[in-house]
Amino acid sequence: MSSSPPPPSNPARPIVCKFGGTSLAGAEQMRRVRDIVAADPARRVVVPSAPGKRTPDDRKITDLLYLCHDAAEQGLSFNEAFGVIADRFRGLVSDLGLNLDLDPLLDAARRGIADAAHAGRGPDYAASRGEALNGRVLAALLGCRCLDAADVIRFDAAGRLDADVTHDALTSALKRVDRAVIPGFYGSDPDGHIRTFSRGGSDVTGAVVARAVNASVYENWTDVSGLLTTDPRIVDNPAVIDSLTYRELRELSYSGATVLHAEAVFPVRAAGIPVNIRNTNAPDHPGTRIVATENAAPTAYPITGIAGRKDFTVISLEKDLMNEAVGYVERVLAVFSRAGVSVEHVPSGIDTLSVVVADAELAGKRDVLLEELRRTIAPDHLEIDPDLALIATVGRNMKTQPGMAATLFGALAKAGVNIRMIDQGSGELNIIVGVNAGDYETAVRAIYTAFIG
Repeated sequence: MSSSPPPPSNPARPIVCKFGGTSLAGAEQMRRVRDIVAADPARRVVVPSAPGKRTPDDRKITDLLYLCHDAAEQGLSFNEAFGVIADRFRGLVSDLGLNLDLDPLLDAARRGIADAAHAGRGPDYAASRGEALNGRVLAALLGCRCLDAADVIRFDAAGRLDADVTHDALTSALKRVDRAVIPGFYGSDPDGHIRTFSRGGSDVTGAVVARAVNASVYENWTDVSGLLTTDPRIVDNPAVIDSLTYRELRELSYSGATVLHAEAVFPVRAAGIPVNIRNTNAPDHPGTRIVATENAAPTAYPITGIAGRKDFTVISLEKDLMNEAVGYVERVLAVFSRAGVSVEHVPSGIDTLSVVVADAELAGKRDVLLEELRRTIAPDHLEIDPDLALIATVGRNMKTQPGMAATLFGALAKAGVNIRMIDQGSGELNIIVGVNAGDYETAVRAIYTAFIG
C-alpha cells in the first residue's frame, strides 16, 4: 500500500503571484521578481507571462511567435524570427547565470510551431511558447518546480476554459509541491492540443490558480502602482485607486480600463479572494486592492474612477406611440442580432429609441442594417450619428451621495462639452455620457477635476 505524498511544509493559505511581461522583460527585472517572491514565504505559486519589451523599440516575444506561425502557415521559413526568440532566451539564461539548457525545449518549440501550422490548428501552440519557456527560466531562478500549464489548465472542445476539470487538475498537482511556477496564458484541450486565452490571458491563469489553492490574495504584478483613477495619457499623474469592488472593476474594464483582463475577475470573485495590483518596480507600494462589496474600505474621493472609449455610433429611431407598441424594442434589437451587430447601450424615451454600437461592429454591415430597420421596424424617422465617445464615471458611493449627476453635468457644461447621450445603470454604480469624439479628452479632464481635483 503506497503512502500519500507529504503535504507542503508551509500550511498557511498561499499567495498566488502573476507577473506580467514588463516585469519579466530582462535579467534585471527577473531578479526583482525573485526578490519579491523571496520576501514573503507565502508567495508559493508564481504565474509568469512571456517576456515583454525591454525598450520602446523592442519586440514582444509573443508577437514574434505569431510571426513564426504566420510564416509556417504559408510554408515559409521562420528561422530569422525564431532565431531572435532563441537568442533572447539564451541571453536571459546567461545573464542570470543559470545552469539551464534550453536548446532541447527551443528545438521542440520550433518543430511544434511547424507541425501545428501544417495541421491547420491555428496559432495557439506558437503563441504559448513564450510563457512555456519563460516558466522554465523563472522556475530555475526561483529553485522550484515548473508545472506545464497544458497538464493543469484545461479547455473544452470548443476552446472554453473547463473550470471544473481545471480546478481538479490544479488541486491535485499543487498539493504535491511546496512551491511552483505555472506558465500563464495557455492550457490544453481534450485532444491534448494547446489552447490559449485571449491576449493578456495570464491574468486568467493566475485567477483560476488562486481559486484552486484558496489563496489568501491574488497578487497581479505589473509596471504601475495599482489602478489609476483615469487614463494618465489624458490627466497628468492621476490618483491611484486604493480599493475598489469587483463590480466597479468590471464597469471600468468594460468602459476602457485595461490593467486587468476582464475574465480574471470571475474565479476570484466566486471564491472571495481579493486581488492586489502591485508594481514590480516599486514593491513597497501597497497598490490597489479589489475586493467584494462588503469588504470595501471607504473611498478617498466621491467616485472610484473614470474610463472611456471613442469610435461609437448612435442609431436613433422615432416612432409615434412607441411606448404602446408591445415588443417594439425587442423587434429593433432582433434586427441588430440578425445582422451580427453587438449593442452597447439602448437609452430610450417615450417615442424615441437610441442604439449605441461600436464603429467596428458596423464595418461592412451599416447599409444592410439600416435598410432592414426601415423595412421591418418602419420608424417615422431614422438617423445615424457617428463620432461618439462614451465616458463612464464609476463609484459605489454614487447612489448614496446627492448631487453627483449635477456635479458631473455641471463640470461638462463649464468645460463647453455638449452631452449627446446619458445612460445610468440600474445599480446606480455608474453614469455614462456620450460626447463628441473631439471633446473626449476635455470631458475626461473636466470630470476628473470636478470629483478628484
